Amino acid sequence: MTDTPRAELIAGAVVLAVAAGFLAWSTMRGGAAATGSYVLRAAFPNIEGVEVGTDVRLAGVPIGRVTGIRLNPETYYAEATLSVPNSVKLAVDSAALIQQNGLLGGGYLELQPGGSPDLLAPGDEIEDVQGSVSLLSLMMKFVDSKGAPAPEGAAPAGAAPPPAAAAPATSAPAEVTPTSGPSDATPAPVPAQ
Repeated sequence: MTDTPRAELIAGAVVLAVAAGFLAWSTMRGGAAATGSYVLRAAFPNIEGVEVGTDVRLAGVPIGRVTGIRLNPETYYAEATLSVPNSVKLAVDSAALIQQNGLLGGGYLELQPGGSPDLLAPGDEIEDVQGSVSLLSLMMKFVDSKGAPAPEGAAPAGAAPPPAAAAPATSAPAEVTPTSGPSDATPAPVPAQ
C-alpha cells in the first residue's frame, strides 16, 4: 500500500470514530433509552420561554429535558414531551408548571409531585398544567389598572372623601329680633324656597 491510500484510510477511520462518538453523546443526552429515562407528555395553552432542550426540574433540581414541542391543530395547545429519569416516580395528580429564571431569565418546566398512590406510566400525559405567565404583561395590567378611570359614582384613587352633607333647610320663616337701632328697622328677608 502506498502512503496516500493509507492516509485516506486513517482519516476515514478518524471521521467515523468522531461521528460515532457524537452519536453516542447525543443519544445519551437526549435519548430516553440510553439515559434510563421515560417520556411524559403535557399540553400547555402557552409555552413561551420553553423550547427543545429546556430543563425539566423537580424541587428546583434539573432532572430531565424537554425533548419535543408541537402544536396540536385541534386544540391549539402546545404539546411538550419530556424525559424524566426512571428513578423519579410521579403520581398521576402531579403538575407541570412553566416557570422563569428571574425577571428576564429563560423558562424551565417545573414538576410538582402529587399525592396519589397511582403513578404516571411512560407516555402518559400530565393533566394539571400551568402555562407560561409573562411578567411583562402582568406589570402592564397593573400599570393600566392604576391609570384606568374610576367606575361611575366612585371617587378617583387618592381623592379626598366628599364633604358631609349640609343640614336641610327649614321652612319656618326667619325670626326678626329687635335691634338697638332706630324703630324703623326693616326685618331681614326670608330666603326663597
